[in-house]
Amino acid sequence: MADEITPGAPAPHKMPLPHPPAGQDRPVPPAEPNPSRWGRVDDEGNVYVRTADGERAVGVWQAGSPDEGLLHYARRFDDLRTEVELLATRLNSGAGDPKHALSSAVQLRDGLADAAVVGDLAALGDRLDRIVAKAEEALASAKQEREEARTAAIARKQALAEEAEQIAAESTQWKAVGDRLRAILDEWKTIKGVDRKTDDELWKRFSKAREAFNRRRGSHFAELDKQRAAAKARKEELIAEAESLVDSDDWGPTAGRYKELMAEWKAAGRAPKETDDALWQRFRAAQDKFFARRSAVFSERDAEFAENAAKKEELLAEAEKIDPAANLEAAKAHLRRLQEQWDEIGKVPRERMRELDGRLKAVADRIRDAEDSRWRRTDPEAQARVEQFRERVHQFEAQAAKARAAGDERRAKQAEEQAAQWREWMVAAERAVADR
Repeated sequence: MADEITPGAPAPHKMPLPHPPAGQDRPVPPAEPNPSRWGRVDDEGNVYVRTADGERAVGVWQAGSPDEGLLHYARRFDDLRTEVELLATRLNSGAGDPKHALSSAVQLRDGLADAAVVGDLAALGDRLDRIVAKAEEALASAKQEREEARTAAIARKQALAEEAEQIAAESTQWKAVGDRLRAILDEWKTIKGVDRKTDDELWKRFSKAREAFNRRRGSHFAELDKQRAAAKARKEELIAEAESLVDSDDWGPTAGRYKELMAEWKAAGRAPKETDDALWQRFRAAQDKFFARRSAVFSERDAEFAENAAKKEELLAEAEKIDPAANLEAAKAHLRRLQEQWDEIGKVPRERMRELDGRLKAVADRIRDAEDSRWRRTDPEAQARVEQFRERVHQFEAQAAKARAAGDERRAKQAEEQAAQWREWMVAAERAVADR
């Protein structure tokens, strides 16, 4: 119904709105983003909503501007739209009651003709029509679904009763079967919809099967009590040995023996239930005490090794700055001092050994290469060859000068050519020495 319609208000404008083809679904657009699309406020403050049949007065707005009034009624529409969408969501998800959904949808749909809102009433009416149809379909199928569910529930309980009867009569997998019977019972409790008479008959069959299984299992475990007594005695022996090893400092062999004791513990089987956990706690406490001591020692050792690694890294930083090209003898002496300090520092973590030793070796290799290079450059035999070639050059140059002084140009030219050849060999020999 329209809110506060002022008598004598101007007749509304008739402005038909477009509709999608019959049967085509369309979303219900919110009105707040563009209220003027769905209604208007005239100069007198009368508020109208546009419908397929023309405009309809929905109220009067005099508390503010026309835009504020139109927005107020658009928000009312969006509140109604949200209520409809929530109703549809609950119905489509299966969480809502179809009967309640049908009643609510019909009530909302019937009230659209007088609703004091501004928005796409046609789309909202179509949406409610679809909700009504959906709810009617759900109600129509509910009875059939309940009957199908009853039939399925009876069939499932019959299958569970038959399974219980079979495994109770034949199986010797006591734990697995006991777990399965408990699972059957849990599932049984979840199955609803069976009439009382049928349910009572099926329950008697299942209960009888469980009782038969429990009798057979009781007989079996009576025999197991003897075995568990023997397991208790054996575990007490293992505990005594485990406790005797607690203060051992022979870390490797003792840790290996504890591993063997664990395997023997598992092979001993279970002791009586009331004592097995206590025995295990004693056995485990002995192991934990030993391994805690070992861990403390190893942690202290690891810390020492890590500190040693840091010290060696400092030595490496110094060693890697050594320049054998500047002073080879000084470089060798410096490296020897660092190597002595290196050995005094001691062990480092296993995963760092290769890296640190490799870096020190690289420094030593660099100094050794420099020493080898110097030796090759000062090799007496190589130097002798260079001097021999130089002497031959001087000899042939002297012969060339003597021949030219005597006016023998041909012999002078031959001597110069031989001098040039020996000079090339001399230069090559000098280069070989320098490159060593």
